[in-house]
Amino acid sequence: MALGRKTAIESQISLSRSSPAGKEPDGLVTFVCNGTLSEHLHDKLKASTLSLDIRLKVAAETAGVLSYLLSAAYPPIIHRDIKLVPADQTELATLVQGTLGYLDPEYLQTSQLTEKSDVYSFGVVLVELLTGRKALCFERPEEERSLAQYFISSVEKGHLFDILDDNIVCDEGNAGQLKNVAVLAQRCLNV
Repeated sequence: MALGRKTAIESQISLSRSSPAGKEPDGLVTFVCNGTLSEHLHDKLKASTLSLDIRLKVAAETAGVLSYLLSAAYPPIIHRDIKLVPADQTELATLVQGTLGYLDPEYLQTSQLTEKSDVYSFGVVLVELLTGRKALCFERPEEERSLAQYFISSVEKGHLFDILDDNIVCDEGNAGQLKNVAVLAQRCLNV
């Protein structure tokens, strides 16, 4: 299975379209037709249409594709650049292959890709889904520029609910679910 330069979401859509006959393709196709997931997530008006359930479905399906690439494919396929793709494509590329803000710090230091590199990038995407913030933003205060570092710091200080997207923090009813996803994201980011 050659992925070339496809994003994880594109790969996921390709895989979902090859689903068994009679099964409807999942909701990701709808997002692509109506704009990118990044546009929906980072635009305050559009973000209100992305419920926690939709965001978790995106995360679960992406995790399934990532699991396939790293565990079921032979040889394992390391994607290298799992991210939400902004419509304007203005992300910062790095000397090592990948997009700043999504790269595993270990990969930045060693230039060696491992399965951990993709898991770290997936963790950044999970945090984006939880917070509605971009992975890297130089317009934010210095301590908030790297979303991954800011997220870990906030969770360690007990401020998880302060950084979550208001559109998904409904009430105490989903607090446990949000904490569980945050723990998963934090585990992905701890390298």
